[in-house]
Amino acid sequence: MSYSGLSLLGHAITGNRHWPAIIAAPDMRATYDIVIVGGGGHGLATAYYLADNHGLSNIAVVEAGWIGGGNTARNTTIVRSDYLLNSSFELKNFALGLWADLSRDLNFNLMYEPRGYVDLAHSDGELEHFTLRANAMRLGGADASILTGDALQARVPELDLSNGKRFPVSGALVQEAGGVVRHDAVAWGFARKASKAGIHILQNCPVTGFDIVKGRLNAVETTRGRISCKQAMISVAGASSHVAGLAGVDLPLNSINVQAFVTEPVKPALDAVVNYNAGLSYVSQTDKGEFVLGGATDGYGSFARRGSFERIEDVLARAMQMFPFLSRLRVMRHWSGTADIPMDGNAIMGPTPIQGLMINGGWGYAGFKATPAVGHQMAELLATGKTPALIAPFALDRFTSGTEQDDAGLGPYPWLH
Repeated sequence: MSYSGLSLLGHAITGNRHWPAIIAAPDMRATYDIVIVGGGGHGLATAYYLADNHGLSNIAVVEAGWIGGGNTARNTTIVRSDYLLNSSFELKNFALGLWADLSRDLNFNLMYEPRGYVDLAHSDGELEHFTLRANAMRLGGADASILTGDALQARVPELDLSNGKRFPVSGALVQEAGGVVRHDAVAWGFARKASKAGIHILQNCPVTGFDIVKGRLNAVETTRGRISCKQAMISVAGASSHVAGLAGVDLPLNSINVQAFVTEPVKPALDAVVNYNAGLSYVSQTDKGEFVLGGATDGYGSFARRGSFERIEDVLARAMQMFPFLSRLRVMRHWSGTADIPMDGNAIMGPTPIQGLMINGGWGYAGFKATPAVGHQMAELLATGKTPALIAPFALDRFTSGTEQDDAGLGPYPWLH
């Protein structure tokens, strides 16, 4: 069904007793053309674009848990494209353009709000780097501005710019098209549209192995049986190294925790996403009035999905330097997700050494903002067999060819990570 004002009124009159299921629950077939391992935002977006752009529907999305239960719902909902490297900027900016129309395309309200992303610089040198990044963004066709002093205070009136701070604010890079998107709605919206196109979404169906003969993929093994297929894509976020390992593919990834938390709700007080770069702490306010806070990774390998109190303290201390009024609010909920990060801090997308097996992983904490672009581009790869130019720089073989995409600021060397 299509959502509309009339359909909402009709269901309200009948007591909301006749809403159809958003996602069908089909029986699993023995054979599909394509199997997408992972029912998060990236996997579901790929399924949607395979149907919408390429007319393909003999596809299964196999998810170990439930739709909206993984990292897609464990992030802080921020979307932006303020990157310096051409490869990173072009992909994220393509995604930012797609976000603007996705609610209409999916007939599902994703609650995209371009409320502005404000990235704070804490020294003249850092502000000079931000100016370089803003100029590169403008050359690439994105909006960006540098604000200092009174102009920055006017843009974020709640921000404390007084002197005497440990890390004073010298200015900020502002991208007004940046903002937030409702994260679980992204999963449900893509899943609903893909299911409507005839794609099978199989929940609670973990992958247990891959049938590979002479370097070619023949089938995907699951807890519900064997699925023969011509192609498969692994898109499982923090579990990438484990699932790829089932196929004998060794990925250069570290898996670490990323935390986030929200305060109790209050009246609207902040209309932008603000990021504090000295140690990393970012803050936004939800439509319900809660302040969402997050920061850097915990810095050590773990699959535990629970974070350290030390990181919570770091994030809160910096957030209160920006917005002292936050000290009067209580933290209400806390959660953590597993991020997989390569040594150069960028994603891995494209073919693996196994013929017919594709990989989409290594997104760290940058994956959510790129969701529609990843789905669009990986669908093109699966449908045509040709790697699109936007994702070509993120190939797995870049680590052997020496063409790392260094977004981590750490260099392409493992001993610096």
